[in-house]
Amino acid sequence: KIVREIDERGLGDRSKDKPRDLVLMLAKAKMDHLINEIQAGNCNDDLPSGFTSANEWVVLTGDQVVTHAGNILEKPDSVEQAKEFVTGYASSPCSTVGSCVLTHLPSGIQVSGVDTATIHFKPTITGDIIDNLLKEDAPVLSCAGGLMIEHPLTREHIDRIEGTEDSVMGLSKDLVIRLLGELRQKLLENAK
Repeated sequence: KIVREIDERGLGDRSKDKPRDLVLMLAKAKMDHLINEIQAGNCNDDLPSGFTSANEWVVLTGDQVVTHAGNILEKPDSVEQAKEFVTGYASSPCSTVGSCVLTHLPSGIQVSGVDTATIHFKPTITGDIIDNLLKEDAPVLSCAGGLMIEHPLTREHIDRIEGTEDSVMGLSKDLVIRLLGELRQKLLENAK
C-alpha cells in the first residue's frame, strides 16, 4: 500500500459537483499524483521488491464520500460535526459513493467506475454514538460521514443496507473485479 496525500478539499466544488463526478475526479487526481511519484522514483522504498518499469503493474486509487439529504459529507472537521451527521441519519438514509481507478503500467491504460450503497439506520441512532465510539478509539474523524458500519456500536443501529458492505466500507469488490475485466479487455485490444 502506497499513500501519497493530495489536497482533496482543494479540488472540486462540494456544493455543485455531483457526488459520482467528485469521487471520480479525486481518484483520478490521486492516480495522476501517485503515477508521477512512482515515475519520479519517490516511491521506491514502498514498492514491492522486484518492481521495475519493465514489469507490468496495475495501480489502484479510489475515493469515497457520504451523501445525505442532498449534501456531500466527507470526513467531519470536528466531533460536533460528526454528531450532526449522525443525527441526520436517524431521519433519512445516507449513501456512500465510492470510486475506483485502475491504471496499467507501463501502458498508462486506465479504467474507472463508481459504486453506490445506501444505509438505512434505525431511529435509535443519535449523536451520542460518536462519544461512545471515541471512548473506544474509533477513528470517527477519519471516516467519510463520521461512522464505520463495521463497528459493533454502529452495526446495532443499522436497519438495512442497499448494496454491499465492502462498498460502504470504501471499496466495492464487485466494482474492482468489473474494472479488472475492462482493463484486461482494453489491454487485449491495445495488443492487436
